[in-house]
Amino acid sequence: MDKRIFDKICKIVYDKSGISISDKKVALVSARTRKRMRKLEIENYKDYFDHLENDKSGKELVKFLDVISTNVTHFFRESEHFDFLTRVFQDGLRKGQRKFRYWSAACSSGEEPYSMAITLLEALNGENVDVKILGTDISTQVLAKAINGIYVEKKVDPIENKLLKKYFLLEYKNNKKHYRVKQRLKKLTLFRRMNLSESPLPLNRKLDMIFCRNVMIYFDQIHREKLINELYRLLKPGGYLLTGHSESITGINNDFKVVRPSIYYKKY
Repeated sequence: MDKRIFDKICKIVYDKSGISISDKKVALVSARTRKRMRKLEIENYKDYFDHLENDKSGKELVKFLDVISTNVTHFFRESEHFDFLTRVFQDGLRKGQRKFRYWSAACSSGEEPYSMAITLLEALNGENVDVKILGTDISTQVLAKAINGIYVEKKVDPIENKLLKKYFLLEYKNNKKHYRVKQRLKKLTLFRRMNLSESPLPLNRKLDMIFCRNVMIYFDQIHREKLINELYRLLKPGGYLLTGHSESITGINNDFKVVRPSIYYKKY
């Protein structure tokens, strides 16, 4: 892939998703672009770029962003965030709150929202409340996996055995163990495609907590600031934003109060 085509492809990715790709990623972009080229039986990068640019339906762009975006996740990643979720949720219960809304932005293949659902169900102690978790991602491929809710044995390693038995069904496929999310978790979760670079984001509910972790590292300062302020708008007063431990919103113009690194609070 020559530099000119690489730059053009990176610009499309940036303009349409907010993902900023450095010049060091030529090999990665080339390899992932070739996946779509093979699928379409296109032989050179320029012809693929022309196809991508001229596809008025936008379908190829969605498929291209599927292969270009990085999706790394696992159950109960950065586990202290789930401890914090438990404390805040139970505090809300003690104060009489009976409706809770959460968002897992950039949820990938569903491990994060399902981890949230397990955490909340364990904290409920059988109380009857209205809880919903929205999981979104730009990639339709990983969203399909999230909706399917089936994971190979290695994927569920971080889950305690008692929780695994409680919330997953063991199945065998090609003589290999797979674990299917039970309906009690699926009832709490809803998945949809969303592009975090859009503004305003297409949500109309005020949220109790947003997990937006390990995605802003792919954005430049302009898109990070725009996203942070959108997340602030969508949280209700008293709501929390949780980011990845490698991310910080320090230096970004915003109204969040710092609870501790990677946890932020909307006071008003």
